[in-house]
Amino acid sequence: MFLLLPFDSLVVNLLGISITVLFTLLLVFIIVPAIFGVSFGIRKVYMKTLLKIFQWATLRIERGAKEKNHPLYKPYVNGIIAKEPMSLEEEIKEIRRSGSGKSLDAPEFELSDIFYFCRKGIETIMDDEVTKRFSAEELESWNLLSRTNYNFQYISLRLTVLWGLGVLIRYCFLLPLRVALAFTGISLLVTGTTVVGYLPNGRCKEFLSKHVHLMCYRICVRALTAIITYHDRENRPRNGGICVANHTSPIDVIILASDGYYAMVGQVHGGLMGVIQRAMVKACPHVWFERSEVKDRHLVAKRLTEHVQDKSKLPILIFPEGTCINNTSVMMFKKGSFEIGATVYPVAIKYDPQFGDAFWNSSKYGMVTYLLRMMTSWAIVCSVWYLPPMTRQPEEDAVQFANRVKSAIARQGGLVDLLWDGGLKREKVKDTFKEEQQKLYSKMIVGNHEDRSRS
Repeated sequence: MFLLLPFDSLVVNLLGISITVLFTLLLVFIIVPAIFGVSFGIRKVYMKTLLKIFQWATLRIERGAKEKNHPLYKPYVNGIIAKEPMSLEEEIKEIRRSGSGKSLDAPEFELSDIFYFCRKGIETIMDDEVTKRFSAEELESWNLLSRTNYNFQYISLRLTVLWGLGVLIRYCFLLPLRVALAFTGISLLVTGTTVVGYLPNGRCKEFLSKHVHLMCYRICVRALTAIITYHDRENRPRNGGICVANHTSPIDVIILASDGYYAMVGQVHGGLMGVIQRAMVKACPHVWFERSEVKDRHLVAKRLTEHVQDKSKLPILIFPEGTCINNTSVMMFKKGSFEIGATVYPVAIKYDPQFGDAFWNSSKYGMVTYLLRMMTSWAIVCSVWYLPPMTRQPEEDAVQFANRVKSAIARQGGLVDLLWDGGLKREKVKDTFKEEQQKLYSKMIVGNHEDRSRS
């Protein structure tokens, strides 16, 4: 028994040395650069290396698939069915002309009219503009993540060994490293904001709060191996304004907050998130709402208006879609944040799915599962565009202003501009949408009949 003591002591010493070396590397190459906002370029070298490996793997897969004569990729189309925009009246008129030869002037119901609604229904099922925006995109090239191409089959021993090596690297090296960095960033955020919160209000507190937030968010960005390219930084949001952006993932907040200082808006949570919220609000004027308050649209608008009227307060960060979209499109912006008369700073965020899918399908994955998938991806690569500030025109209402901002974000990010409400992700289509088509058809039939009776 005593003979084993020196060996046990050696193991403990080696373990202690390993932990010390790891912590030193984290401190020197990740944490300290994050504090000062600098980068050694290691992540870019890592990204370029991955791209070369992906290219080789893709060529090898395609060659093997061709030799074995089996399809490897399931085609994925982000677009919609190509069709010329026509009104209900024009389309039914066309059907009547090609069918019975009768004109639309006849007020009677025609059996051929049914075909119009049948065709529209089938098109909607085949080309659902809403549902397809809440499913992850299947890549045209494989990035050694089995979840990015479900049709992958065994091609060669070398490719399988490479995939297995990638699993070991992602789960045995990158995952523990990223968890350690995330824990460090969150711990420093809670501790730092709590300490700063005890300082008297003034420039010193504001300066320390800003740099504590930036430092911690940058550490969290490195915990995801996020490689972010920011464009047009001269348009970054300023105090007294509202920053609005398209929404793909909860990490959108970290992506933007690692380059700017924002007041967050959100619902009060419990657990770990609640601890973080309570610590953050001590150092910075974030706007948190109780669950009952969120449902009161007038109260929310009042709180936001009071915040933006104070030009010394930070810009508010809002995601008007209200839910995460799969980074192929931008859906309807809620009008609330566009009613308060503040300057709006649009931001477009576009993720590169080659290295990892950032989209959070909250109806399929819980937060823990989602974070595990993110931390076991190769990296998170994205581009951020700061658009010129926009203000509401005198002739615009809130909805028109929201649509104008949404269109600008969609154009810059190369996203599809959709009018649908993202809330349809979990809710049924409102009866008003169904009744609208019924009213149009009824007006077409009854209205023509009434007009002819008057004549």
